[in-house]
Amino acid sequence: MSSDSPAAVVLDTSADDFVLPFSVEGLDVRGRIVRLGPAIDAILARHSYPDAVSTLLAEATTLAVMLGASLKIEGRFILQTQSDGPVNLLVVDFELPNRIRACATFDRERVEAFAADQAPVGALLGTGHMAMTIDPGTHASRYQGVVPLDGGSLEDAARLYFRQSEQIPTAVRLAAAHAYRSDRGGDRTFHWRAGGILVQHLPEAGPGRMPDLDPGDVPEGVELPDFDEVDEWTEARMILETVEDHELIDPSISAGNLLIRLYHERGVRVFDPTELIERCRCSQDRITDMLRGFSDEERADMVKDDEIVVTCEFCSTEYHVDPAALETSETS
Repeated sequence: MSSDSPAAVVLDTSADDFVLPFSVEGLDVRGRIVRLGPAIDAILARHSYPDAVSTLLAEATTLAVMLGASLKIEGRFILQTQSDGPVNLLVVDFELPNRIRACATFDRERVEAFAADQAPVGALLGTGHMAMTIDPGTHASRYQGVVPLDGGSLEDAARLYFRQSEQIPTAVRLAAAHAYRSDRGGDRTFHWRAGGILVQHLPEAGPGRMPDLDPGDVPEGVELPDFDEVDEWTEARMILETVEDHELIDPSISAGNLLIRLYHERGVRVFDPTELIERCRCSQDRITDMLRGFSDEERADMVKDDEIVVTCEFCSTEYHVDPAALETSETS
């Protein structure tokens, strides 16, 4: 993040909700651009999050898509932060290839105090960790990478993740804003938008890549080895650092035009984009199956006015379940 608070931009088009892979062969670089509009707006509209929390969750969702979109599996990529900050939990569930949902838990009083102090958005996270879990499904083991959070931004945490877990030189930019659209009458309506761009030096690019490390995360206290950047990666990284927040979230600046501005001299190549949709995984059947996993005593404590009401943390949908139906199912 390059700014401490959300900015506003004018929406000129509605072309959004995609991840676009690209490569810059002249610099041995690959990358992805993510644009989120209606999808992230729908996610955030279901909750009364303060703007600072919405900004953070929008950036986390963008980051999860950028990281998960590279996986060639049928499964899920889950990004989760847990910390002692005002926002103590962020969860983004990216069901490959294109379904996203996300939610946050926070201390409203502490968030309001944060806003009054005008502290950097990353300070909302405080100290803790960010975990990224690859879940290929029921027939394979999960993989999880964990990096510490120390009051820095999600961009900082992502760079550390790639340095210690993937050993791939990586640069990331994220942005989110409460943007506005003016109608013909001059009235403004606000919508959440988010975007990001990631570039990586190809592992096969030669001696400039990071030295190989043992698989998995580096243990706490172990220093990572230094490596000398090759000129191509230095150029690619420094060009990416020129990207401004509005270029990532303004739909009047297409992803293709942004890439041309950045890397046209080196020959940028784009691939087929993947459309992203906001879609929760909850359902009446899933909730019922979940409740069947509790004991009779535990379910009895959940009953109020002769029913069990479960609210999905992701989409805020309420599910009403008759306790008798659960008992009948177990004894039939």
